[in-house]
Amino acid sequence: MNPRVLVIIPAYNESATIGDVLRHLREAVPDYDVLVVDDGSRDHTSSVVKTVSGVKLVVLPYNLGIGATMQTGYKFAFAEGYDIAVQCDADGQHPVEEIPRIVDEVQSGTADLIIGSRYVADSDYRPSLFRRIGKSIMSRLVDTAVGGGITDTTSGFRAANRKVIATFVRHYPEDYPEAESLVILYKAGLKAAEIPVQMHERQGGQSSISPLKAAYYMVKVALAIFVSLFRDFSHASTGAHDANA
Repeated sequence: MNPRVLVIIPAYNESATIGDVLRHLREAVPDYDVLVVDDGSRDHTSSVVKTVSGVKLVVLPYNLGIGATMQTGYKFAFAEGYDIAVQCDADGQHPVEEIPRIVDEVQSGTADLIIGSRYVADSDYRPSLFRRIGKSIMSRLVDTAVGGGITDTTSGFRAANRKVIATFVRHYPEDYPEAESLVILYKAGLKAAEIPVQMHERQGGQSSISPLKAAYYMVKVALAIFVSLFRDFSHASTGAHDANA
């Protein structure tokens, strides 16, 4: 049977790009449902979303951050009984045509979470020096903590099965959640893997993360990862099959 798939798009002030992303999604994966979680945008993000037919929209009352935004999407996916949830950015960097491939990897049982990686193979993607340094630090931290050899721990292009969705409904990090979430999955007895994808450059707008803020969050995430190693997440996926929970 074909899985029920929900594509979750966290969005904050992405009115310049989200319309094109949604239209490309409808062309690339017409059988998948799409949910935009607007994280209290101050521009016209929600208005643009409403112009694209068939897209679900949740608007948060104010800016809560990427962690709360994605957890809102996972809670929606869990409550509505979706089998697989895909995270995809609103800025046009993620190749939506690759979504069926990461979904197929999850469905085949390769891992509970499949990450679209910018670094596992040669590609045209060339991040800034600061991003390369940050990625390297996060990858080393996660690999030291849980192993697994994930090269792109900060990638937000991911597909998660029902067990992962159930885990993230109960436990999901607040800031820079991608790296810490891998530790949570490891502690919950779940597996993550990655496949190479060809990322694009941001298609418009500006990143909200300055170098100074990123350095602060890097220290914060490192401490959060250390704390997570001593927490028990083994019960987190027990409700994975309770579609009506």
